[in-house]
Amino acid sequence: MGPPRGGGIPVAMVLLIFSASFLRLPLPLLARARLPPNPSRITTRASRSRALLLLPSSSPLRAFCPASRRPSPATCSAYSSMAAADDNPLLADFDFPPFDRVEPSHVRPAVRTLLARLEGELADLEKGVQPTWGKLVEPLERIVDSLEVVWGTVDHLKAVKDSSDLRAAVEDVQPDKVKFQLRLGQSKPIYEAFNAIRNSSDWDTLSEARKRIVEAQIKEAVLIGVALEDEQREKFNQIEQELEKLTQKFSENVLDATKKFEKLITDKNEIDGLPATALGLAAQTAVSKGHENASAENGPWIITLDAPSYIAVMQHARNRALREEVYRAYLTRASSGDLDNTNIISQILKLRLEKAKLLGYKNYAEVSMAQKMATVDRVEELLEKLRAASWDHAVQDMEDLKAFAKGSGSPEANDLAHWDLNFWSERLRESKYDINEEDLRPYFALPKVMDGLFSLAHKLFGVTVEPADGLAPVWNSDVQFYCVKDSSNSPVAYFYFDPYSRPAEKRGGAWMNVVFSRSRVLARNGSSVRLPVAHMVCNQTPPVGDKPSLMTFREVETVFHEFGHALQHMLTKQDEGFVAGIRGIEWDAVELPSQFMENWCYHKNTLLSIAKHYETGELLPVEIYEKLVAAKNFRAGTFSLRQIRFASVDMELHTTYDPNGSLSIYDIDRRVAERTQVLAPLPEDRFLCSFSHIFAGGYAAGYYSYKWAEVLSADAFSAFEDVGLDNEKAIEETGRRFRETVLALGGGKSPLEVFVSFRGREPSPEALLRHNGLLPAAA
Repeated sequence: MGPPRGGGIPVAMVLLIFSASFLRLPLPLLARARLPPNPSRITTRASRSRALLLLPSSSPLRAFCPASRRPSPATCSAYSSMAAADDNPLLADFDFPPFDRVEPSHVRPAVRTLLARLEGELADLEKGVQPTWGKLVEPLERIVDSLEVVWGTVDHLKAVKDSSDLRAAVEDVQPDKVKFQLRLGQSKPIYEAFNAIRNSSDWDTLSEARKRIVEAQIKEAVLIGVALEDEQREKFNQIEQELEKLTQKFSENVLDATKKFEKLITDKNEIDGLPATALGLAAQTAVSKGHENASAENGPWIITLDAPSYIAVMQHARNRALREEVYRAYLTRASSGDLDNTNIISQILKLRLEKAKLLGYKNYAEVSMAQKMATVDRVEELLEKLRAASWDHAVQDMEDLKAFAKGSGSPEANDLAHWDLNFWSERLRESKYDINEEDLRPYFALPKVMDGLFSLAHKLFGVTVEPADGLAPVWNSDVQFYCVKDSSNSPVAYFYFDPYSRPAEKRGGAWMNVVFSRSRVLARNGSSVRLPVAHMVCNQTPPVGDKPSLMTFREVETVFHEFGHALQHMLTKQDEGFVAGIRGIEWDAVELPSQFMENWCYHKNTLLSIAKHYETGELLPVEIYEKLVAAKNFRAGTFSLRQIRFASVDMELHTTYDPNGSLSIYDIDRRVAERTQVLAPLPEDRFLCSFSHIFAGGYAAGYYSYKWAEVLSADAFSAFEDVGLDNEKAIEETGRRFRETVLALGGGKSPLEVFVSFRGREPSPEALLRHNGLLPAAA
């Protein structure tokens, strides 16, 4: 999830937010934690210098070299420039963003200075614009990238190191940033030059990637209002400014409402059933809130709405009253008082509809679909097909739950409420498959999981991932930095990994974000191309005491998911920055590699390579692996309907809903829930007030993308099943083909062409239904 696409290429962010009932994605914890000391990290100036001297001369990492060890004046020019601009690191000529030095006080002067410079560059471009690549696209890429890098640094810090001062600074300069983006996107000289390229006799000589760039720039210019005049353009620009403010405020309200809830518990009987991990985290949270003597055994404990705390209560607390209290608090986040998002949602929907009509569309969904693979009709067709396939399974899920609760002597068996479902589901899963997720945590220590993930990437895609800590500034000591190398041992990309929750300052969820895209135009230090750099951010369970981060299996899946996004960004072979990595890819295809990677969590050799007990080194027993696989589709119908509910309410709010009419957004949600939820939602259900995907990110009229891309990813993984998951040679060959198509081609080809290049045919939903156990028995 991230800012909407418009005015060229945005700071792309693929963000997964935890919404409504838990989806499997973690929220932050109210406790800080640090990795245990890592002797492999390069921490001293001397060791950093030695490491830098080992890098190839073209490596951008060499720009971070101390003066005493400069290999050459040219290599260290960026370092010298950074020192000269020490008063404002955002304006320095850096090779990696100076995350460790940026303060809120730097934001206002840096952004205003940058925008003034870019205004001049844009005016010069318009004055001398020519319909050629060198006189149009290349200078445009430089302008767009300059803003994205600086604003992306600020925006990232706001996501992972939020503060009131940073919020105020961003709020002050955000209108100026939006104004420039509109000025750039609505530039008629640039628009006309792209049209001239499109209509020139040289069009057929352009590469497919360049054609896609030209066509995308023309389309985006239209969608950002280049064809509007006078009052209409002024109105459109006012709408864009207001939408930017509203979506920002929506996100802040969700974060603040999540942090606001804290329940102090002193009687251990009230939290009977919570596993040791959850008790440890609750005590650690209490310590961070001033209860210095809190312990897992004796308390006190603080329960929060952050995912590890919330999920633990909903799944394990025998105290039904506690489950109800926590569930209701979670369901009504950001729906009352100063943090109420209800009116913000109404304003967002009104403005989106008004924007769509100014552009000549019937509704905002049509605007959204203009840059996607799908159409409104095809989305509705897919969602209904999946809903119909899931409904009976979900009904049976509920009947199974009731029967099990009744057989267990539960007094609430005949009247199960929402706060009972996860608790009894977990008991049923334990009974049916003899598997307890808490018991699996010791087998999934974060360092071992990452080693296994990188080994898989090496096997499938022929790349090596190596620690490069200390070579790039980071925003928190927990952040790890990695270098990705190809088979010739040459760097091809870098990425940051920020694994743990920090609820006082870090947004919930998990996401991958672009730092730099691969680019021929923006190459520096004598290299032929600028290498891609990514962020990978999670909010998983932090270390407790002297133990490493012990992950749930769902947290393992999340890391694999985000790494899939990062791989598509990092392993691109596109040198045109506007279509490199995840840039230029239709939004409803961008989840393909992420969801594809999740499948490997159930691959026997992969899972057994990462699942080793952190203390004893014991491998995960094969019989437990088999139970995990057997439990994979447990309540698949219910979980499928949940996603379909989110996608359907998103589509309805952006197609047929009249924000000026008599029905409320909650009326629409309840109507959708009638056909997508077996147990009717509570009257006070306000999950929409924390539905950040569609009200604070890039998924408006696009949440269906998860299911759309899931069809693609399941079908892609079935190519590996077809050749035999135990056939190492065939798996490697298929993995290389996946790299050379899905991961390499970026936005330079249409997603359908890319898929067909890999699979040899168009996608089919059958693999998804089969993987989820939702095909009719006869099939």
